[in-house]
Amino acid sequence: MNRRAIAYAGLSRMLLLRSATASRRTWVAFVSGFFEPIFYLVALGQGLGSLVGQVEGPGGAPISYAAFIAPGLLAASAMNGAVFDSTFNVFFKLKYARLYDAMLATPLGPVDIALGEIGWALIRGGLYALGFLTVLAGFGLLSSPWALLALPAALVVAFAFAAVGMAATSYMRSWQDFDLVTLVIMPMFLFSTTFYPITVYPRWLQVVVECLPLYHAVELMRGLTTGVVGLSLLGHLAYFAVMIVLGVALAARRLGALLLS
Repeated sequence: MNRRAIAYAGLSRMLLLRSATASRRTWVAFVSGFFEPIFYLVALGQGLGSLVGQVEGPGGAPISYAAFIAPGLLAASAMNGAVFDSTFNVFFKLKYARLYDAMLATPLGPVDIALGEIGWALIRGGLYALGFLTVLAGFGLLSSPWALLALPAALVVAFAFAAVGMAATSYMRSWQDFDLVTLVIMPMFLFSTTFYPITVYPRWLQVVVECLPLYHAVELMRGLTTGVVGLSLLGHLAYFAVMIVLGVALAARRLGALLLS
């Protein structure tokens, strides 16, 4: 049987092992992403928060400004870790290192490659989220036992962004196209209720924000970390389930078209 015709061989774990081995030489870049949300938390939560005081949290209960923005930064941390690996790193391996072409000379298929790279991006986003959760616990910003579920929720968020990120990367033609990634990620980070409630927007803009994936991630994390848990959180999870299914399917299909053509 022609190995290049095999789409999936059940060996995506080999991509995880390779990525873990390669990251030992680039651990500085890997770890640096962990500190960005901490800087935001200290500068805004502790600095600006001393001027803002308490704000209205989920359910209407007053909480500190630091406790309000911390879940948003947690969601952004999971997103950034996943997006970085599933876009820039994947593009380099695909277009310049030609790493995936070499992998297809082994029993690996394009679906193995897609799942392996998405899985590593998920791990990176999950590690960032775990580290940031530890910091939040140290600052006393986790006020509910439901916060224990914030880590698996962060993994779901990272999985969704990694899947969509890799699917989008398959359409990139040059490094200049990655300006579009920044154009999407930065406004989403600023407008998705990370730093202020959605009620500050006019209704038409609230509808736009509610369509953004980071908004659902922030609301999910904010509900879990503050203990305001309801059926609406299942709606946020369903949003990411759709992202995962569509992202994985499109990424696998595109990789198959690019690598096996």
